[in-house]
Amino acid sequence: MEQRGFVFIEENLLSPAQAVATFLARVAVAPRAFERVRLEDACGRILAERIVADADYPSVPRSAMDGFAIDAARAPGTFSVVGEILMGHPWGALLQAGQTVRIPTGGVVPDGADAVVPIEDVQLSGQNVAVEAALDAGTNVNPRAGDMRAGTPILEPGTRIGGPQMGVLATLGITAVPVFPRPRIAVISSGDELVPPAMHPGPGQVRDSNRHAIAGALQGMGAQPFHGATVSDVPGALERALRKALAEADAAIVTGGSSVGELDRTPAAIAALGTPGVIVHGLRVKPGKPTVLAAVGSKPVIGLPGNPTSALVILEAVIRPIIAALAGAPLLVSTVLARLGSPARSRRGWTWFIPVRLEEDGEGSLAWPLPVRSSLVSLTAQADGYIVVPEEAEDLEMGSRVTVHRFI
Repeated sequence: MEQRGFVFIEENLLSPAQAVATFLARVAVAPRAFERVRLEDACGRILAERIVADADYPSVPRSAMDGFAIDAARAPGTFSVVGEILMGHPWGALLQAGQTVRIPTGGVVPDGADAVVPIEDVQLSGQNVAVEAALDAGTNVNPRAGDMRAGTPILEPGTRIGGPQMGVLATLGITAVPVFPRPRIAVISSGDELVPPAMHPGPGQVRDSNRHAIAGALQGMGAQPFHGATVSDVPGALERALRKALAEADAAIVTGGSSVGELDRTPAAIAALGTPGVIVHGLRVKPGKPTVLAAVGSKPVIGLPGNPTSALVILEAVIRPIIAALAGAPLLVSTVLARLGSPARSRRGWTWFIPVRLEEDGEGSLAWPLPVRSSLVSLTAQADGYIVVPEEAEDLEMGSRVTVHRFI
């Protein structure tokens, strides 16, 4: 982004959506080659290959009820009970006309039967059962291949594996699951004022909280963050830290130093590492205007503002699609429809991300806008999510319907 005298040129700033589109058009962001993990370690991971049923499931018709297996064409009528099917032990003979067997839910329906009558729907007298109503063939029977048919795709690449998907994988006997590696993302802090959380800050110093907030959010997005250096404002220090981090990471995120002051060295440090370098510097957004979207080769390098609220909101609201692309994951966003509990103010022509607190009032969800003060560390911890006030809007009145994007 062109600068004159260390100021942003407002008419050149991109909206968040434009910035991300511009970045992804220039940088081939993709996950690394897949790996295989044990089935018990696959939950929460992103599937890397299509999963196809290797056989029919179930492989034989099974009962959907506890009852009696019969030939439906002979109902209504009286049937002779000739035995009982046990789970895991199919009936070994053909049922003859007028015969029935007891069958549990999940039991294999024997040859000669095509329906199951629930226990409560028969009259049992000695070794005979009376079925008083007509039945259709297939009643209370799970047919062969009724769940999955051999050769049918069941799970697609990019699927986030949860409990239901774990059940499918186990059923198909897949114990080594192909998944995309979690992207390794270096988190680097910049600024002479930063001290570790274990230290008591002196005058003008602050504890380095941003790196922990960013690392926590990245974990929730499916990434594997690791802490890089806390970089001083000495010339060349950030470039060296980035070069070291990118040697072992798939991407890097820097907090602080992304604006246009004399000590804001993030854009220059990235530019020194290689092409394409800085792609976007500055967004038409509040909070988070001094955001940097850059890359070295195909590795994204993101410069987030140093202010805590700005850094976390921009990561959640703007950078998430880039992290999703690195992880091979679908871009999933949890949202809640709500009414504004009080007005929300913005600036026409700019996108505003406003943190909100949610509560229920008996008529649905109320979203209460919180003051957008970028320097506050506790602001996003008090919020349940944020609303987006688009460029064409200026004010949202109390009672306006809004979509709340939940923080991870």
